[in-house]
Amino acid sequence: MDQDILFRVIIVGDTGVGKSCILLRFSENTFNEQHNVTIGVEFGSKSIDIGNTAIKLQIWDTAGQESFRSITRSFYRRADGVLLVYDITARHTFENCKFWLDEIRQNAASDVIIYLVGNQIDLVTAGKENREVTLEEGLEFAKKNNLGGFKETSARSGINVQEAFTEFCSILFNRWKEHKDVQVIEKPKIDLRPVSKPKKKRRCYILHNLYILCNIILFIIREIIFYGNIRIL
Repeated sequence: MDQDILFRVIIVGDTGVGKSCILLRFSENTFNEQHNVTIGVEFGSKSIDIGNTAIKLQIWDTAGQESFRSITRSFYRRADGVLLVYDITARHTFENCKFWLDEIRQNAASDVIIYLVGNQIDLVTAGKENREVTLEEGLEFAKKNNLGGFKETSARSGINVQEAFTEFCSILFNRWKEHKDVQVIEKPKIDLRPVSKPKKKRRCYILHNLYILCNIILFIIREIIFYGNIRIL
């Protein structure tokens, strides 16, 4: 059967950690220096092949501002997975992951897959910013909170972005194989065979017509007998 497996994913985290840039890098392999702050929710999609299976990801990038959190919560309910993003050069965004983790677990399904991403490693490697969250801290947070996985990325350079999504998608796919509880999109099948018309039941019509014909004949005979003064003994 030809099919695509569909996973719905949302990206959450503080404002300014690079959520929209990660989505743009993954979906279009580009980076926008002048990207504006997300208002509400942005959407992107892309397909990934895991083995011989085509996986389609529908990805919602959510605003990190508190004023939009009621909108964000409405997207948790149908999410198969969540990317939780922080900035490795801003420690408060990492500390706020505890808040985001509570938000996810209060509003999403109990078996939702959560994947941790530490973004903006390019700023550290280029010497533009100091690292405030170590790699070991990210790994420990993911392990302690039983998250699906963890990677440090750079939306600007593209480092580990594709790898993070591929690993995340593989985790979702393996869970799907165990539970079979996500939507499957089946490609429509067109049947070109001619449609046979049901045969009409003509027997009743023939009997009805014979009955009418007999009555007509009897009527004519009566008329002949009456007007021709013929008697039948």
